[in-house]
Amino acid sequence: MATGSLRASSVLAAFFGLTLPLMPVQALLLRVSDRAARRFPHWYHRQVCRLLGIRLDVEGTVAENAPVLLVCNHTSWLDIPVLSALAPVSFVAKLEVGGWPFVSALARLQRSVFIDRTRRLATGDAANAITQRLKQGDTIVLFAEGTSSDGNRVLPFKTSLFGAVAGADAALSQRVVVQTVAVVYTHIHGVPLTRAERPRLGWYGDMEMTSHAWGVLKAGAVTATIKVGPPVPLSDFKDRKDLALESERAVRRDVLAILRGRAAPDLVPVEPSPEDRRATLAIAAQKSEKWT
Repeated sequence: MATGSLRASSVLAAFFGLTLPLMPVQALLLRVSDRAARRFPHWYHRQVCRLLGIRLDVEGTVAENAPVLLVCNHTSWLDIPVLSALAPVSFVAKLEVGGWPFVSALARLQRSVFIDRTRRLATGDAANAITQRLKQGDTIVLFAEGTSSDGNRVLPFKTSLFGAVAGADAALSQRVVVQTVAVVYTHIHGVPLTRAERPRLGWYGDMEMTSHAWGVLKAGAVTATIKVGPPVPLSDFKDRKDLALESERAVRRDVLAILRGRAAPDLVPVEPSPEDRRATLAIAAQKSEKWT
């Protein structure tokens, strides 16, 4: 117990020692160089992953020299440094994140796009913001479940979240590529996690962030196993429902393959029934400490 607390305290001290001096650097880059402002958080989060003891086991690569929509499952606050260490990215987050102490500053420095999920009229503004970022060549991360899970499953994707890109004009649709990303936290200290143990790393339900983060830091080194899908032109999808469903199937298949240690083509995941899908998507969004 004492060893875990000492580790967590040391990691936190190193994190703030790294982060606080670099925040003004990124703020300056946002003013003087778009390219550097995209890439600096990528370098920074690679250092953060090293400090936290997160080992990345990655299959596949994120496309370069093209606007990319990365469609991902969502398990934990750990997803933020892990995905940002994977490639230079910006995130789509709910508006409330912009009001979290300290975290909001980091999110803005990362050039996150904030969405007000409580107002229908705000959807158009969010769509315009995401479209503009894609036109600039950005890589945008979308947590399509709209919330986080316990790490053992993939929740139904919310088609409304895809409206921002599915309605893009023909020229942009030809340029943008869609890639799926499956993230599973598979080991602690090199020891495989069981189905019962994996939720220890998940940040879901009504979990409070501070206590959860402290517990994760005490636990020790974590392995994040990541499968990046091949790039698919946005124009290949008929509409937002087609984009959401095909992305969901790919992420679910890859998550299951990682969990079972088998090749994805050999697996046929069980999809939610129409009734379960409607029930899950009908749950009203509530204020919480989750990213989406």
